[in-house]
This record gives sequence, C-alpha cells and structure tokens, in this order.
Amino acid sequence: MFDFRSRIKRLVASFPPELDVVLISDPYSMRYYTGFTGGEGYVIVDRDEKSAVITDFRYTEMVGKECPDAKCIEIPSGKRGVEIAAETLKKMGISSVGIEEKHLTVSLMSKLQERLPDINWVSASELIAKPRAIKDEKEIELIARAEAIGDEAFSHILDFIKPGMTEIEIGLELEFTMRRLGASGLSFDTIVASGENSSMPHAGVSDRRLQAGDLVTMDFGCVYQGYCSDMTRTIAIGDLSDEQMKIYQTVWTAQALALDEIRPGMNCKDIDKVARDYIYEAGYEGCFGHGLGHSVGLFIHEEPRFSPTCDEIIRPGMVITVEPGIYISGKYGVRIEDLVVITEDGYRNLAHSEKELITIGL
Repeated sequence: MFDFRSRIKRLVASFPPELDVVLISDPYSMRYYTGFTGGEGYVIVDRDEKSAVITDFRYTEMVGKECPDAKCIEIPSGKRGVEIAAETLKKMGISSVGIEEKHLTVSLMSKLQERLPDINWVSASELIAKPRAIKDEKEIELIARAEAIGDEAFSHILDFIKPGMTEIEIGLELEFTMRRLGASGLSFDTIVASGENSSMPHAGVSDRRLQAGDLVTMDFGCVYQGYCSDMTRTIAIGDLSDEQMKIYQTVWTAQALALDEIRPGMNCKDIDKVARDYIYEAGYEGCFGHGLGHSVGLFIHEEPRFSPTCDEIIRPGMVITVEPGIYISGKYGVRIEDLVVITEDGYRNLAHSEKELITIGL
C-alpha cells in the first residue's frame, strides 16, 4: 500500500554527516517507515537504507507479512528488547546513533548508554518525525475515510440523543457506531460534555444526564487502517440563553475567519492569532486556553500545530484541525472542530457535518 523504501530513502537523505544510524522507538514512526503495526520493539535504519525490526515472538510473523523490506531480529525469551538493540548496534561497528529523545524513556536510554559507552547519541526526534507532517494521497484518502465515518456517526447520534440520557450512553453509542461503520478503534477517548461539564475542554464522559438548557460538546474520532480522524460539534438541548447563543456564534465565526486565512506559506501561529484575536475582542480573553489545532495522521496529535508558539509554515499535504473554543468555568463551553488538508491554493475540509447550531427538542 505504501512505498516504505521511498520513505526510508528520504529519511536517510536527511541524516547529518555525523549520524550513522537511527534507532526508532515510537510505534507510529516504526509503522510509518516499515509498515510494522505491532508497536513493540525498535527499528534500526542505517546509511545503506537498510532497516531491521527488533521485536519478540508475538510479532515476528507479523513483521514477515507487513515488512517485506525489513530484516526481523527476534528478541530471545528471557532477554529484553533494549539488550538486543544494544547488541545489534554494537555488531554494526558504528559510532553515532540518532534517537527519538521525545519518546525514549530515561531508563531505557541509561541502559543503552551502559551497554554502549563509546557511542555518540544524537537527538533525532524531529528528523524522524518531520516527514510524517506531509501526507501522501493514500494517507489523505484514509484520513478522509476516517473523518467520513465520524460524520456518519454524528448524523446517527443526532437521531439517538434524547434529554435525560447520560453522557456515557451517548459516548458508547458514538463509539459503537464508528466501529460498526468500519473503524478499527478510537483516535482518543470520546468526549461528551454537557452543561457545566462542557466548560472543561477534555471533560471525558460522566453519568450526568442531559437537561433543558444544556450545551453538549461531542469530541470524537476513529482509526481507519491506521489513520485517525477528529471532529467536534456542540449542540443544544432545548432553548439556550442569549449568552450561550453569543458564545456559539463567536466560536463559529472565529473558526470561519481562521479557515479563510489557511493557505500554503502561512505561519501556524498567525492562523491561530486570527481566531484568538476575534474571541478575545468579543470579550472572552482567557476563555480560549488551548491551541487552535494540531496535525493528525497515524497519531492523533502530530506536528505542526496552529498555536501561539508554533512558527512552522504550512505546506500542501499537511492535515490539521481547526478547533476554537470558549469555556466559561463552571457554566458551559463551546468548541467546533473541523479537519482540513492543506492544498496548493488553500485547503479542503474533510469534515462535512452541519455547524449551524442544532437543537434537540424536549
């Protein structure tokens, strides 16, 4: 399905002169460069564009099926992966190894250093992860299908929701529907936050029952053939107050303004600023505390991000969420989130669910 040889070739071409090999420990990066979905072990890539997957008996057959271009090194019973990784690197006779320092634990790093005291360990997290920011056509196709499953699930849940239901009931129905529609799993823990719970951006689900006057924020996503989706919609239960309506309209407009600015060459933090300035100027400074969005791919939170601290320039092939929100502590909150792919002249929105406020009658 994917051209892993080309991915390895691009990775090796980015090696700095002092780097001999990379030791990949992030499960998502292992999958990206070899196709290995087991997630347990390590991948070694050298300057000759050769790759090896180090894993245990549970996954060796999987490596044979999924990674035709990689050598499989089995971890013997009674030994640990870090030991075999160190032994393999020692046999290679190299002097420097690039590591994913953002993923490798201090404990594992200490064990590698103990076994290989003469190795120069090089920070390579960005080098390994950066190619994942630009999705190819097949990746975009899979993300779009995952997002379409989310759209279908949202359409279904609108007919399912009734006042008096618990957040847990609604969350379970969303998750079951996405699985029924072909998802292999969830991108993240589903959020169904109603009433005062909606003032917490990552409230999760609870046994709170939906009641008149509630805003209900649903943030959910699924995995389809390894790739994630992410979408948020906020709906109303019965009539809302004028302030609730104002907050909803402010968030919706802020998102629209940010979307209008998205095109290749724009700075991520400048896109964030468009939405943030509008929300603050509307009187809600301090009520939008998270970034405007994050990239999505094999993992739900990738780089770059629409945030005040990200200086990355957006390029065609990036897939990023746009999710402004306003949260009034202890009262209610609103978030609206779409998933867009950057194109040559702008963006394509992969989310198609209605954004005009939907009200569930009593």
